[in-house]
Amino acid sequence: MKRILLFGAGKSATCLIDYLTRICTENKWSLFIGDADAVALKKKLVHSPFVHPVQLDVENAPERNKLIQQADLVISLLPPALHILIAKDCVTNSKSLLTASYVDEEIRKLSVAIADKKLLFLCEMGLDPGIDHMSAMQIIHRIQHAGGKIISFLSHTGGLVAPECDDNPWHYKISWNPSNVVKAGASGAIYKETGEIKELQYHHLFDQTGLTEIKPVGTYAWYPNRDSLSYIPVYGLESAQTFIRTTLRHPVYCLGWKNLVKSGLTDDVKKLPGNVTSIAEWSKPLLPYVDLSNKFLYDQLGLFENTPLPDGKLTSAKILQHLLEKHWRMKDTDRDMILMLHEFEYELDNRKHFLRSSLVVKGENALRTAMAKTVGLPLGIAARLILEDKLKLTGLHIPIIPEIYEPVLTSLMLEGIQFQEESN
Repeated sequence: MKRILLFGAGKSATCLIDYLTRICTENKWSLFIGDADAVALKKKLVHSPFVHPVQLDVENAPERNKLIQQADLVISLLPPALHILIAKDCVTNSKSLLTASYVDEEIRKLSVAIADKKLLFLCEMGLDPGIDHMSAMQIIHRIQHAGGKIISFLSHTGGLVAPECDDNPWHYKISWNPSNVVKAGASGAIYKETGEIKELQYHHLFDQTGLTEIKPVGTYAWYPNRDSLSYIPVYGLESAQTFIRTTLRHPVYCLGWKNLVKSGLTDDVKKLPGNVTSIAEWSKPLLPYVDLSNKFLYDQLGLFENTPLPDGKLTSAKILQHLLEKHWRMKDTDRDMILMLHEFEYELDNRKHFLRSSLVVKGENALRTAMAKTVGLPLGIAARLILEDKLKLTGLHIPIIPEIYEPVLTSLMLEGIQFQEESN
């Protein structure tokens, strides 16, 4: 009996657990799910004789290693900083590993050992990164194989609230890790636009956002996401004049968040001075950026209320996260929405062409979200392909080659995740 081991049962794990439960039941495989939060485990599991929850502190090396030794395949949905614990044990025990997170330097250092042991470490296998890579590379390869030359590429992704459940002025609710919502954009961005390398620091990232329309849901703002340049050689688009990976938000969100950043209320380094005891005292640096046209945004978050600070050793980011979790919480019946859009400009047969490929996915409710679906299903599909011996790669990979993206995108279509193209 084949055994899948999943570490992590957080917000993004729900639909992955559903999918793995389904394929394990069909194939009589075993699924073991390790998480420190027994309540989260119980909430997400469907009763099945093939599914086994394990309450686990992932930093307990003997317990973690024992579970990995017994697995045929390991998936990690833990916070990125903890992946290396799992990864090293997987190398030691000769187990393949799937994650939805970016390949970092610690994982990259294992690449020789991964190759030597003929293991498959498949990273960036979620939504963004993940579905964005696969869907973009499928089109890039198609254009290139036809003899086309890509001049401009923009890739936009956003996790948002479905319009029918949008009842706050920021047009946003939290459907993934709330600390990541607060930290989004903190590393700034570097990208290529009309032949020039451009770099934006965090406090300028939201100053001049772009706009794009995604049919049929509307017009959204975008801001550059992290390091786009590192993906230019990965995508084989060195000759492109523009290459930008972005995050989508509502235009009002970007206006409001710009002021939070500039006032220092997203800072996660400096501890608050002891004389600051209320939310209103903490948020004073925001006041110079507030006028009557945008005050309603901050009122909705309770930023100027004379209420006590939450307990604990606090940074501004931690206080802001506390407020966001309270005021941007999804109601049980709320639905989130994933938007993705690739915009291509390319030359073929001495003509200039434009192509847009868009994806709209809505969640079922606050538990089975579009975010959980689009992050989890690529991992689940890859796990099935590996255990069915249909994905025979070894080494450290991200999903940018046809051997990975073709079968995964085909399976995603069967799960209702399908792009729509328009071109001229």
